[in-house]
Amino acid sequence: MMERMQSMSELRPSILVVEDEADIRRFVRLSLESEGYDVFEADTIKRGLIDAGTRRPELVVLDLGLPDGDGVDFIRDLRGWSQVPVIVLSARSGENAKISALDAGADDYLVKPFGAGELMARVRAQLRRHSQQTQAGEPVIRFGDVSIDLARRVVERNQQQLHLTPIEYRLLTHLATQPDRVITYRQLLKAVWGPGHMEDIHYVRVHMANLRKKIEASPSMPRHLITEGGIGYRFVSQ
Repeated sequence: MMERMQSMSELRPSILVVEDEADIRRFVRLSLESEGYDVFEADTIKRGLIDAGTRRPELVVLDLGLPDGDGVDFIRDLRGWSQVPVIVLSARSGENAKISALDAGADDYLVKPFGAGELMARVRAQLRRHSQQTQAGEPVIRFGDVSIDLARRVVERNQQQLHLTPIEYRLLTHLATQPDRVITYRQLLKAVWGPGHMEDIHYVRVHMANLRKKIEASPSMPRHLITEGGIGYRFVSQ
Protein backbone atom coordinates (compact mmCIF):
# COMPACT_ATOMS: atom_id res chain seq x y z
CA MET A 1 0.00 0.00 0.00
CA MET A 2 2.80 2.38 0.92
CA GLU A 3 4.57 1.62 -2.37
CA ARG A 4 1.38 2.41 -4.29
CA MET A 5 0.94 5.74 -2.46
CA GLN A 6 4.57 6.63 -3.16
CA SER A 7 4.15 5.73 -6.84
CA MET A 8 1.02 7.92 -7.12
CA SER A 9 2.87 10.82 -5.45
CA GLU A 10 5.74 10.50 -7.90
CA LEU A 11 3.30 10.96 -10.79
CA ARG A 12 2.05 14.29 -9.45
CA PRO A 13 3.82 17.32 -10.95
CA SER A 14 5.80 19.32 -8.41
CA ILE A 15 5.71 23.11 -8.41
CA LEU A 16 8.05 25.53 -6.65
CA VAL A 17 6.47 28.79 -5.42
CA VAL A 18 8.99 31.59 -4.79
CA GLU A 19 7.07 34.37 -3.03
CA ASP A 20 7.88 36.41 0.08
CA GLU A 21 4.32 37.50 0.96
CA ALA A 22 2.96 34.77 3.22
CA ASP A 23 -0.73 35.35 2.37
CA ILE A 24 -0.15 35.16 -1.40
CA ARG A 25 2.15 32.16 -1.00
CA ARG A 26 -0.54 30.35 1.01
CA PHE A 27 -3.23 31.23 -1.55
CA VAL A 28 -1.11 29.93 -4.41
CA ARG A 29 -0.12 26.78 -2.52
CA LEU A 30 -3.71 25.92 -1.58
CA SER A 31 -4.91 26.59 -5.14
CA LEU A 32 -2.23 24.30 -6.58
CA GLU A 33 -2.72 21.57 -4.00
CA SER A 34 -6.47 21.56 -4.67
CA GLU A 35 -5.61 20.60 -8.27
CA GLY A 36 -3.40 17.73 -7.12
CA TYR A 37 0.06 19.29 -7.45
CA ASP A 38 2.92 18.85 -4.98
CA VAL A 39 4.04 22.29 -3.82
CA PHE A 40 7.33 23.53 -2.35
CA GLU A 41 7.79 27.05 -1.02
CA ALA A 42 10.65 29.54 -0.87
CA ASP A 43 10.65 33.19 0.19
CA THR A 44 14.00 34.38 -1.20
CA ILE A 45 15.97 34.12 -4.43
CA LYS A 46 18.74 32.18 -2.70
CA ARG A 47 16.36 29.60 -1.20
CA GLY A 48 14.41 29.38 -4.45
CA LEU A 49 17.50 28.60 -6.54
CA ILE A 50 18.62 25.95 -4.06
CA ASP A 51 15.18 24.31 -4.14
CA ALA A 52 15.01 24.54 -7.93
CA GLY A 53 18.31 22.68 -8.13
CA THR A 54 17.64 20.03 -5.49
CA ARG A 55 13.91 19.37 -5.94
CA ARG A 56 13.82 19.69 -9.76
CA PRO A 57 10.22 20.95 -10.01
CA GLU A 58 8.17 20.71 -13.22
CA LEU A 59 7.27 24.42 -12.94
CA VAL A 60 8.25 27.55 -10.99
CA VAL A 61 5.80 30.26 -9.89
CA LEU A 62 7.87 33.37 -9.16
CA ASP A 63 7.33 36.79 -7.59
CA LEU A 64 9.63 39.55 -8.85
CA GLY A 65 9.91 41.65 -5.70
CA LEU A 66 11.90 39.44 -3.33
CA PRO A 67 13.80 40.58 -0.21
CA ASP A 68 17.25 39.56 -1.47
CA GLY A 69 16.97 40.78 -5.05
CA ASP A 70 14.92 41.01 -8.24
CA GLY A 71 13.12 37.96 -9.60
CA VAL A 72 14.54 38.74 -13.04
CA ASP A 73 17.98 37.84 -11.66
CA PHE A 74 16.51 34.54 -10.43
CA ILE A 75 15.28 33.80 -13.97
CA ARG A 76 18.64 34.62 -15.58
CA ASP A 77 20.48 32.41 -13.08
CA LEU A 78 17.98 29.56 -13.52
CA ARG A 79 18.17 29.73 -17.32
CA GLY A 80 21.89 29.07 -17.11
CA TRP A 81 21.16 25.43 -16.23
CA SER A 82 17.41 24.72 -16.52
CA GLN A 83 14.55 25.17 -18.99
CA VAL A 84 11.80 24.51 -16.43
CA PRO A 85 8.75 26.71 -17.21
CA VAL A 86 8.48 29.90 -15.13
CA ILE A 87 5.26 31.82 -14.50
CA VAL A 88 5.84 35.28 -13.03
CA LEU A 89 3.36 36.71 -10.52
CA SER A 90 3.93 40.40 -9.95
CA ALA A 91 2.27 43.67 -8.96
CA ARG A 92 4.36 45.34 -11.68
CA SER A 93 1.88 45.84 -14.51
CA GLY A 94 3.99 48.01 -16.83
CA GLU A 95 5.09 46.71 -20.22
CA ASN A 96 8.78 47.23 -19.44
CA ALA A 97 8.59 44.99 -16.37
CA LYS A 98 6.83 42.25 -18.34
CA ILE A 99 9.28 42.51 -21.23
CA SER A 100 12.30 42.35 -18.89
CA ALA A 101 11.03 39.17 -17.23
CA LEU A 102 10.05 37.51 -20.51
CA ASP A 103 13.30 38.46 -22.25
CA ALA A 104 15.19 37.00 -19.28
CA GLY A 105 13.46 33.67 -19.92
CA ALA A 106 10.07 33.67 -18.16
CA ASP A 107 7.33 31.77 -20.00
CA ASP A 108 4.29 33.69 -18.80
CA TYR A 109 3.37 36.73 -16.69
CA LEU A 110 0.35 37.21 -14.43
CA VAL A 111 -0.36 40.58 -12.80
CA LYS A 112 -1.53 40.74 -9.18
CA PRO A 113 -4.30 40.55 -8.11
CA PHE A 114 -5.28 37.40 -10.00
CA GLY A 115 -7.86 34.67 -9.61
CA ALA A 116 -7.20 31.01 -8.86
CA GLY A 117 -8.94 29.96 -12.08
CA GLU A 118 -6.66 32.05 -14.29
CA LEU A 119 -3.55 30.88 -12.45
CA MET A 120 -4.56 27.22 -12.81
CA ALA A 121 -5.21 27.68 -16.54
CA ARG A 122 -1.73 29.18 -17.01
CA VAL A 123 -0.16 26.38 -14.96
CA ARG A 124 -1.88 23.66 -16.98
CA ALA A 125 -0.86 25.32 -20.25
CA GLN A 126 2.81 25.51 -19.27
CA LEU A 127 2.93 21.94 -17.96
CA ARG A 128 1.25 20.72 -21.14
CA ARG A 129 3.71 22.64 -23.32
CA HIS A 130 6.72 21.36 -21.39
CA SER A 131 5.42 17.78 -21.55
CA GLN A 132 4.90 18.00 -25.30
CA GLN A 133 8.41 19.36 -25.81
CA THR A 134 10.02 16.54 -23.83
CA GLN A 135 8.14 13.74 -25.57
CA ALA A 136 9.30 12.29 -28.87
CA GLY A 137 6.66 12.23 -31.58
CA GLU A 138 5.69 13.11 -35.10
CA PRO A 139 7.28 16.40 -36.27
CA VAL A 140 3.86 17.72 -37.27
CA ILE A 141 1.99 20.51 -35.50
CA ARG A 142 -1.76 20.70 -36.09
CA PHE A 143 -4.15 23.47 -35.10
CA GLY A 144 -7.53 24.36 -36.54
CA ASP A 145 -7.40 23.42 -40.23
CA VAL A 146 -3.64 24.03 -40.45
CA SER A 147 -0.75 21.56 -40.24
CA ILE A 148 2.98 22.28 -40.09
CA ASP A 149 5.27 19.45 -41.19
CA LEU A 150 8.57 20.44 -39.61
CA ALA A 151 10.56 17.69 -41.31
CA ARG A 152 9.36 18.58 -44.80
CA ARG A 153 9.06 22.33 -44.05
CA VAL A 154 5.53 22.31 -45.48
CA VAL A 155 2.50 24.21 -44.17
CA GLU A 156 -0.99 23.18 -45.29
CA ARG A 157 -4.46 24.57 -44.70
CA ASN A 158 -7.43 22.35 -45.50
CA GLN A 159 -4.87 19.96 -47.06
CA GLN A 160 -3.79 22.66 -49.52
CA GLN A 161 -0.17 23.78 -49.36
CA LEU A 162 0.32 27.38 -48.26
CA HIS A 163 3.01 29.48 -49.90
CA LEU A 164 4.83 31.17 -47.02
CA THR A 165 7.89 33.32 -47.39
CA PRO A 166 11.01 32.10 -45.51
CA ILE A 167 10.46 34.84 -42.92
CA GLU A 168 6.80 33.88 -42.45
CA TYR A 169 7.75 30.21 -42.06
CA ARG A 170 10.42 30.95 -39.43
CA LEU A 171 8.04 33.28 -37.59
CA LEU A 172 5.25 30.70 -37.55
CA THR A 173 7.40 27.76 -36.50
CA HIS A 174 9.18 29.71 -33.76
CA LEU A 175 5.81 30.51 -32.21
CA ALA A 176 4.10 27.19 -32.91
CA THR A 177 6.89 25.10 -31.36
CA GLN A 178 6.42 27.05 -28.11
CA PRO A 179 2.62 27.04 -27.60
CA ASP A 180 1.10 29.08 -24.76
CA ARG A 181 4.39 30.88 -24.16
CA VAL A 182 4.61 34.66 -24.49
CA ILE A 183 7.37 35.48 -27.00
CA THR A 184 8.56 39.09 -26.95
CA TYR A 185 9.30 41.18 -30.03
CA ARG A 186 13.02 41.09 -29.22
CA GLN A 187 13.01 37.31 -28.91
CA LEU A 188 11.26 36.98 -32.28
CA LEU A 189 13.58 39.47 -33.95
CA LYS A 190 16.67 37.66 -32.68
CA ALA A 191 15.34 34.21 -33.67
CA VAL A 192 13.94 35.16 -37.10
CA TRP A 193 15.98 38.13 -38.32
CA GLY A 194 19.14 37.87 -36.21
CA PRO A 195 20.78 40.08 -33.57
CA GLY A 196 21.26 42.97 -35.99
CA HIS A 197 17.53 43.78 -36.01
CA MET A 198 16.70 43.79 -32.31
CA GLU A 199 14.89 47.15 -32.43
CA ASP A 200 12.97 46.69 -35.70
CA ILE A 201 9.62 45.80 -34.14
CA HIS A 202 7.72 46.98 -37.22
CA TYR A 203 9.27 44.04 -39.13
CA VAL A 204 7.44 41.61 -36.84
CA ARG A 205 4.12 43.44 -37.07
CA VAL A 206 4.13 43.64 -40.87
CA HIS A 207 5.02 39.97 -41.38
CA MET A 208 2.61 38.86 -38.66
CA ALA A 209 -0.22 40.69 -40.41
CA ASN A 210 0.63 38.89 -43.67
CA LEU A 211 0.98 35.55 -41.91
CA ARG A 212 -2.42 35.89 -40.25
CA LYS A 213 -4.06 36.45 -43.63
CA LYS A 214 -2.76 33.03 -44.70
CA ILE A 215 -3.25 31.15 -41.42
CA GLU A 216 -6.25 32.58 -39.61
CA ALA A 217 -9.89 32.08 -40.64
CA SER A 218 -10.52 35.66 -39.48
CA PRO A 219 -7.24 37.65 -39.54
CA SER A 220 -8.79 40.61 -37.69
CA MET A 221 -9.91 38.27 -34.88
CA PRO A 222 -7.08 35.70 -34.68
CA ARG A 223 -7.56 32.50 -32.70
CA HIS A 224 -4.02 31.12 -32.88
CA LEU A 225 -1.54 33.98 -33.37
CA ILE A 226 -2.50 36.13 -30.38
CA THR A 227 -1.13 39.62 -29.71
CA GLU A 228 0.19 40.38 -26.23
CA GLY A 229 -0.23 44.16 -26.27
CA GLY A 230 3.06 46.04 -26.41
CA ILE A 231 5.02 42.87 -25.61
CA GLY A 232 4.87 40.32 -28.42
CA TYR A 233 2.79 37.26 -29.34
CA ARG A 234 1.51 33.95 -28.02
CA PHE A 235 0.63 30.89 -30.11
CA VAL A 236 -2.54 29.06 -29.02
CA SER A 237 -3.29 25.72 -30.65
CA GLN A 238 -6.85 25.24 -29.34
